[in-house]
Amino acid sequence: MQLLLSSAYLPPVDYFAAIARYGGALVEACENYQKQSYRNRCTILTANGKMNLNIPILRGGENLSHSVPITEIQIDYQENWPIRHIRAMEAAYMNSPFFEYYIDDISAILLRKEKSLFTLNLELTKLLLGFCGIKAEIGLTTEFVADYKDTAVDLRSRIHPKSKLPSLLAEWKKEKPWWQVFAPQGFVSGLSIVDLLFNEGPNAISFLV
Repeated sequence: MQLLLSSAYLPPVDYFAAIARYGGALVEACENYQKQSYRNRCTILTANGKMNLNIPILRGGENLSHSVPITEIQIDYQENWPIRHIRAMEAAYMNSPFFEYYIDDISAILLRKEKSLFTLNLELTKLLLGFCGIKAEIGLTTEFVADYKDTAVDLRSRIHPKSKLPSLLAEWKKEKPWWQVFAPQGFVSGLSIVDLLFNEGPNAISFLV
């Protein structure tokens, strides 16, 4: 059955676990932009706990209308947020075993200053799929369907920073902790895939399937 996902910035681990589980995905390209979601936000683990990295967008910022199509959302570069995000990841993960193996390629895409949020997210997702060792076809929707009923596995709203549901990996009884630099009180879930990659490297795939 076809998997349906929303666009996401440096998506959470569950996002990649779902793609690995279903062998591919359609990314929703016909929806309207939704604020306070993973579409322009990711979460990393720092010495002070979880930290959100947000991409600022044009077209009104906080007053952005929900009627703007996701593919028309443009990124705001008035502040040098790519450098801020890169430095935040460096501070959080520079002591992780595999940080240096991946950060240059991630940074190269961020520093390219892609205008479109949707395109940036897609480029990063494809790069990270390769890093994870997941061979999957990623397509785009061609029309918006509110309810797929039983014709697709619709996780567009399921993978969301405000979701109160357990992680997909926990639901599928496949969640297992990996080593984290800043986890003195125990394993922290709900993070961007970069947390898994920087800490586990090529072994990341074993935590996703």
